[in-house]
Amino acid sequence: QVHLVESGGGSVQPGGSLTLSCTASGINLDDFHVGWLRQAPGQEREAVASISPIGHNTMKGRFTVSRDSAKRTVYLQIDALKPEDTAISYCAAKKGPGGPPRTTDGWTYWGQGTQVTVSS
Repeated sequence: QVHLVESGGGSVQPGGSLTLSCTASGINLDDFHVGWLRQAPGQEREAVASISPIGHNTMKGRFTVSRDSAKRTVYLQIDALKPEDTAISYCAAKKGPGGPPRTTDGWTYWGQGTQVTVSS
């Protein structure tokens, strides 16, 4: 059975940074595309970053995705946080070949999400 678990969410003041972690049981994340997606209240889920099994990444602006193979963990660092970054952040995984999914429903496995709240 596969489980993805996100951690590191919380409440942060505007301008701060946060690093989220994604770990997995039942699979080796090194063999998967891993994506970070988020869903703000009343909004559709959107992808913000992904990393391939060989380390190629796609990122938007203030988002940095990285992988620590020794710890079997994928990270998402978010800098210069804004109130509009308030959302539930999810990690998701899809095995290769090919690139990361083009749509949010293309991911195979999902974590339960971690809340990121940005407010003063």
